[in-house]
Amino acid sequence: MKKANRILTALIFVFLYIPMAVLIIASFNTGKNLSHFDGFTLRQYVRLFQDDSLLRLLGNSLVLSVLASFIATVFGTVASVGIHSLNPRMRKLAMTLTDIPMTNPDIVTGISLSLLFVFVGSKMLGRRDSLTFWTLLIAHITFNLPYVILNVMPKLAQQDAALRDAAMDLGCTPLQSFFKVTLYEIMPGIVSGAIMAFTMSLDDFVISYFVSGMDFVPLPVEIYSYTKKPIAPKVYAMFTLLFLLIFLLMVTMNLMQLRSERKKVKGRAL
Repeated sequence: MKKANRILTALIFVFLYIPMAVLIIASFNTGKNLSHFDGFTLRQYVRLFQDDSLLRLLGNSLVLSVLASFIATVFGTVASVGIHSLNPRMRKLAMTLTDIPMTNPDIVTGISLSLLFVFVGSKMLGRRDSLTFWTLLIAHITFNLPYVILNVMPKLAQQDAALRDAAMDLGCTPLQSFFKVTLYEIMPGIVSGAIMAFTMSLDDFVISYFVSGMDFVPLPVEIYSYTKKPIAPKVYAMFTLLFLLIFLLMVTMNLMQLRSERKKVKGRAL
């Protein structure tokens, strides 16, 4: 039974990562035919960094992802502390409401936010161009918040409440005890939530497609138009770099969580 489970797990991982392997190999291919590897080259990466339009789109996505993940992390951490301080029944209700956006289809969220922004912009603000960079940023913050809360809440539940009480007994104010004790204890969850929010924002297409305007276009929305015609090999190079970036972020997040768990085990042993 264990052998069968291992084989099944290996097959699942192969199925998941074969497309990425094909993409990476294609980014080093001298030819344009994905079914045949003509030779190794770095020319596609050179062409990528010479393409100002692609770099501008990539910069748009990076700026949007960094801002959205930072703001969502701040608000998500504050919201998590507030939810944690509620009584169990209200906390369960708040977490249920928080989980709904994650299970809601992206197309429903995207259309709903688009209708809201158009209504507010046209009816209340009198603007014809209702969809701008700011609507895109608000939308990304909105769907990133639940992921930050999902990562921070377990760390709040795991912390030792006696440490905060001890800090206040030693003269700290509640605010000082939060920054010196609570924030330090939940920092791995905050970092994990920020990384997850960044990755979710960087590769989002569906919601961005409905709430982005003409003044600021993120990379996934523009890449969608590339799929209607043969894709240039330099785009494969860009996808490869993005995959490596996300992969490194995920490895960093897992290592930080593992380090946090080891510290807690050592602390309990002492």
